[in-house]
Amino acid sequence: MSKPPITVSSLDLERLETLLETPAGASFPGRAQLQAELDRAEIVEPADMPPHVVTMHSTVKFSIHETGKDFCLTLVYPRDAGSTENAISIFAPVGSALLGLSVGDELAWPVPGGGSMTVRVAQVAYQPERAGDLHR
Repeated sequence: MSKPPITVSSLDLERLETLLETPAGASFPGRAQLQAELDRAEIVEPADMPPHVVTMHSTVKFSIHETGKDFCLTLVYPRDAGSTENAISIFAPVGSALLGLSVGDELAWPVPGGGSMTVRVAQVAYQPERAGDLHR
């Protein structure tokens, strides 16, 4: 399966690249995959973000093909993962997979211990850029 195109805001890119330079970011097991995604992403200004794209702090309805389970989680930075209800860290495999996807996209993503999972975006229930919160 080929990877769908992804879109990332310039603000998210800047913050994620800074995060990947920290000790926690440098030792994060999925660092290479996340960096590869950022490298292939189309970068747009927050005000120009299409409303159906998963950005940081978006609340996303998605499913994992292999388990058939549906989820509704908010994509957050690692520091917010414990304090935000129903949150998924960008450092979790599914979090890294979701970033930049559009509604209807599917992406196979490696998981710890080998193998992969296929994430499918059903809905972006909330997106900060769409809501006008461009500087979160």
